[in-house]
Amino acid sequence: MAIIETEATLHEAHRDNHTHRDVNGGWLRPAVFGAMDGLVSNLALMTGVAGGSVSQQTVVLTGLAGLAAGAFSMAAGEYTSVASQRELVEAELDVERRELRKHPKDEEAELAALYQARGVEPGLAREVARQLSKDPEQALEIHAREELGIDPGDLPSPTVAAVSSFGSFALGALLPVLPYLLGASSLWPAVLVALLGLFLCGAVVAKVTARSWWYSGLRQLALGGAAAGVTYALGTLFGTAVG
Repeated sequence: MAIIETEATLHEAHRDNHTHRDVNGGWLRPAVFGAMDGLVSNLALMTGVAGGSVSQQTVVLTGLAGLAAGAFSMAAGEYTSVASQRELVEAELDVERRELRKHPKDEEAELAALYQARGVEPGLAREVARQLSKDPEQALEIHAREELGIDPGDLPSPTVAAVSSFGSFALGALLPVLPYLLGASSLWPAVLVALLGLFLCGAVVAKVTARSWWYSGLRQLALGGAAAGVTYALGTLFGTAVG
């Protein structure tokens, strides 16, 4: 009895320890990178305009315009990209569905060959393929996963992609504008808030990477700060030339 309990305990411990990071990032990765994109692009846009010695009203208007334009652009791009990808996948699924209907034996043999290529004994591979091919929808799902690397029941939604991209980008782009909306009269509060946001975004990204939170945060802060510094210098140069 004690041996059984010990084995069960070891099995449970192994199961608890044998976990992996979400290598795809799930919802966290696109949300954080969307916000980071909005932060960097709008901060750089605002600092570039501010470098030209324009009025505070112009900087705020530029930030709001950059937020709206960038968010709508991201949403439109994501919708088009995901919709096109989904349409392509659905077209390929239709091809596979027709093949399963017209040539079921050939598709069954193809599935068996795939399992044999992975080391399954020929007889067992043929039997597994035969049983799995009894249900047409199950057969379609298996062929899609094995041949196309997709799950027919888990295709991405263009609308969800567009809305999430719009929201995350807008949230990030809002940070540099927020100090002005709350009464700030100079660029530096906006820069400080944006740089803090960049550090936090970089730290959150560490959840889907093997890097430490402070390294990811400082890296993103440095990249965003460099982008803002370069555009400010360019804005100053162009402002002087145009003025």
